[in-house]
Amino acid sequence: MLPPIVYMTPISNSTRLALYYAAYFAVIGILLPFWPVWLSTKGLTATQIGLVLASAPFVRAFASPLIAQFADQKGLRQPIMMGLAAVAAAAFAAFYFIDGFWAIILVTILFFMFFSASQPLAESLTMHVVRTESANYGRIRLWGSITFIGAAVGGGAILEGRVADFIFYLSLLGLGLLFFVCVALPRARFAASTSGKPPLLELCRIKTFLLMLGTTALIQSSHAVVYSFSTIHWKSIGYSEALIGLLWAEGVVAEIILFHYSASVLRRISPAMLIIIAAVAGMLRWTIMGTTDALPALFFAQALHGLTFGAAHLGAVHYISDNIPPHLSATAQSLLSAVVMGIAIGITTITAGAMYGVIGAKSYYPMAGLAVASAILGLLLYIRLSRDT
Repeated sequence: MLPPIVYMTPISNSTRLALYYAAYFAVIGILLPFWPVWLSTKGLTATQIGLVLASAPFVRAFASPLIAQFADQKGLRQPIMMGLAAVAAAAFAAFYFIDGFWAIILVTILFFMFFSASQPLAESLTMHVVRTESANYGRIRLWGSITFIGAAVGGGAILEGRVADFIFYLSLLGLGLLFFVCVALPRARFAASTSGKPPLLELCRIKTFLLMLGTTALIQSSHAVVYSFSTIHWKSIGYSEALIGLLWAEGVVAEIILFHYSASVLRRISPAMLIIIAAVAGMLRWTIMGTTDALPALFFAQALHGLTFGAAHLGAVHYISDNIPPHLSATAQSLLSAVVMGIAIGITTITAGAMYGVIGAKSYYPMAGLAVASAILGLLLYIRLSRDT
């Protein structure tokens, strides 16, 4: 029998944060691949689905920086995240009672206003633990990728042959879990800004920060077609929900490997260079997916998600940790989320909806063009940072 001290050992802050990422990305693992299917069963067209999905990033772009700026000014993270999770779950429950495009887009806006705002605060809290406790960001964050895989694969298996409403029930269950995880997060206090200037204005004066936002926005927004329409496209050519879940999950395996070894990678490769690598991988990935639906090619292209998303994300988060003062960290992370996963991907998703309705999978070719532009800006960022050091 184990001694009593084993049972009283407190849960580490790294573990608490890993549980947050696990719960948050379990919800994403259901919504990202399967929510467009739920929307299509409600009678929405491809263009309408694109507008609904695009509304979420635009809401993130507006709400997240304001909430994060409040968090920076108060020096708080955990209490705000707990409140956001509770309201998000309540808002999502409203989907059960509604039908029609306008009602769906209204509830989508309300839900993502609160759900998306918690993740930048979690990034700021995690990087605080990384700095103060020598924790490994990648090994905390990878649990989000692991549960994303579990949700995508498990969700695909559960949904096989079942009505689309199961997508709603699984997502609501995950949101309830997210709230309870937020209750247990570290309650660290941050030094509040003393400059008297809004954190948003302070950040907008840092030129390399703005350049990093543009570079990351281009590569991450190039995922718009795969995020919004790959599941629908793969179903249209006869692939099953279970296989589609595997395609989503297989790409994230490479992401998990990168996160696991992120400390070693970052000792050898700078954050700016990681973003450049992501852009080069994006050129290859989107070209392949626009050219063929052959399963071996799709498996290879999906594996590149570990770079197109994972390397870009690691590069951006660690740029902020290395170059942005802690009292601006939540606002910086929220601007990263707002600009990259908000405005940029929102605009690209609207465009993707219109393109996919006309040219189908060839919509990936313009995404490859965005990756080219990202690589060019990434080189400028790398040169500017190298010159400043």
